[in-house]
Amino acid sequence: MNSRRASRLQSLLCFVVSIGLMLQGQFLRAQRSYTWDEIKSNFEASNPILKADALSVQEMKAAEITAYLRPNPTLTVSSDGTQIARYQGVWKPTTGTQVSPAISYLRERQHKRELRLESAQQGTRIATSLHGDLERSLLFTLRTQFVQTLEAKAVVDLSRQELEYYDKVIEISRARFKSGDLAQIDLDRIELLRVQYESDLQTAEVNLRTAKIQILQMLNDRTSVEQFDVQETFEFSDQLQQLEVFRQIALDNRPDLKAALESVQQATTNHQLAIANGSTDPTFGGWYTYNPSFNNAYAHQTIGASVSIPLRLFDRNQGEKERTQLDIGRNQQLTDATKAQVFGDVDSAYELVNGNVILLRSYRGKYLAQALRVRDTVTYAWQHGGASLMDFLNAQSDYRGVQLAYLQLIGSYLTAAAQLNLAVGREVIQ
Repeated sequence: MNSRRASRLQSLLCFVVSIGLMLQGQFLRAQRSYTWDEIKSNFEASNPILKADALSVQEMKAAEITAYLRPNPTLTVSSDGTQIARYQGVWKPTTGTQVSPAISYLRERQHKRELRLESAQQGTRIATSLHGDLERSLLFTLRTQFVQTLEAKAVVDLSRQELEYYDKVIEISRARFKSGDLAQIDLDRIELLRVQYESDLQTAEVNLRTAKIQILQMLNDRTSVEQFDVQETFEFSDQLQQLEVFRQIALDNRPDLKAALESVQQATTNHQLAIANGSTDPTFGGWYTYNPSFNNAYAHQTIGASVSIPLRLFDRNQGEKERTQLDIGRNQQLTDATKAQVFGDVDSAYELVNGNVILLRSYRGKYLAQALRVRDTVTYAWQHGGASLMDFLNAQSDYRGVQLAYLQLIGSYLTAAAQLNLAVGREVIQ
């Protein structure tokens, strides 16, 4: 009877374990990891701020149609000579009515329409460049969140490894306590320190979830945090090109600098348009008249033409000419300021990247190995009575601090690299 019950319990346990493994497999299949290129593509396709700004570019494109429209002709129909009284007892109201339809058209001179179209097209190019500048800024924010997620994942892995390692230390300490080689107070201090490792792991997991939430928000994605992950090499490259290379790339690619240069071109076109608007535009007209009241039977139908020319004695668009001329100089000054900003951004970001590379070289070439060697040596000495408990705890803390600082430095390097990409206008460092 007992063997039958044990067999049933064993079968039930196997069933529960198989269900758990199946559910875990489904969860792992449901969770998807995205690379940076995939995150970037999803962002460009779904971010509402970027999509709304893209519509403003289309609005500027539609304004080109309005700018190139010709003036509408004017149709005028007039009538006169209708009788309102009887003549010899007979009422014939339409006998003497004359009808005169006329049409007129304003002829624009000095290429006004072409200049309006050119100004509108330049406005579209400016809007396109500004849209690229907005995308550049948003991609930097997205890249920063992506790097923070990678850093949080690395810290979570480190915290788990440290907790597993410390649990083994606790097992060894308990064995030493049972054998009488370790005092109760020392064992308590060792076990109490475990809460710090647990706290570090919990904090790292919260930071990871928060970073994922920020990415999902920018992607306008309602996916659960548990089903979303990112993957990318969390490492640095110590190869860095010369500063002048990045400066030239920035001059060729920064969209805000392109917008500033295009604003100068538009201001020049607007000045030309203001000069053209100061010219006189004639209005040509023509009409046809039917007048049955003429005594000449051959003069009932006549045609005529006219030309109307405004006399611009006082208004020659002087104020607009002056304003647009000043606007050219203003935009040139703003372009110089933008160039100075570009160089400042590139130089600052370059120094940040270079500074992080110098520190990371030291960590990778020296400090990581030293911290590991000190921890293992002191731990071995403590286990064999050759080091004090305080030395052991300090060695553990120093090792964890060096490892954490190294991961944080990699995160700072990748963030600085993203800032350098932002400064030059395209991705030059992955």
